Amino acid sequence: MSKMTLYHSVPSRSSIAHWMLEEVGEPYEIRVVDLKRGENRAPEYLAVNPMGKVPALRHEGVVITEAAAICAYLADAFPHAELNIPVGDPRRGVYFKWLFFGPSCVEQAMMDRAFPRKEQPPVTALGYGSYEAVLDHLAKAVAEGPYLMGTQFTAADVVIGSTIRWGLRFKLLPERPEFVAYAARLAERPALQRAEAQDRELAAA
Repeated sequence: MSKMTLYHSVPSRSSIAHWMLEEVGEPYEIRVVDLKRGENRAPEYLAVNPMGKVPALRHEGVVITEAAAICAYLADAFPHAELNIPVGDPRRGVYFKWLFFGPSCVEQAMMDRAFPRKEQPPVTALGYGSYEAVLDHLAKAVAEGPYLMGTQFTAADVVIGSTIRWGLRFKLLPERPEFVAYAARLAERPALQRAEAQDRELAAA
């Protein structure tokens, strides 16, 4: 099996995929894409991801983009890491819900809070409903833990956990005890610590 390649920039959403790769524990290499220099808009990178975004993951000749999709792909591609809920397990539906809830609800709600519209759209027009409803639902889920799927840490925790940690850092989420405790549990994971250490080295370079 060929080594995986992560197209990565620090800081960016590609740190989500970086953490996931460390959790998987399979060989991979990093190709840094300098967003400030516009390398993501160079023809060479647009051939990888026409959207000009990171992350992108190349594996077995296929390129996967979007952080949550990369996490879901890796969890299924390397089941030995036990980061997915396998096909046939009825809990897989809930697991998928959380994989998609991060980018489609939590992140969108936070971005709307950070960059408010001149006119507030009706709740029914927003895919996430309301900021308050998202927070309440999320807080209840992470409080029941230790992880979203109970005692099993999964790719959903990488996606949701990254979003919560980012939201807390930039004050886009309130410091609810449930969020703070969940973020603290995730911070103890060796894979996350390794990924963050590597990112600090990349940023310094």
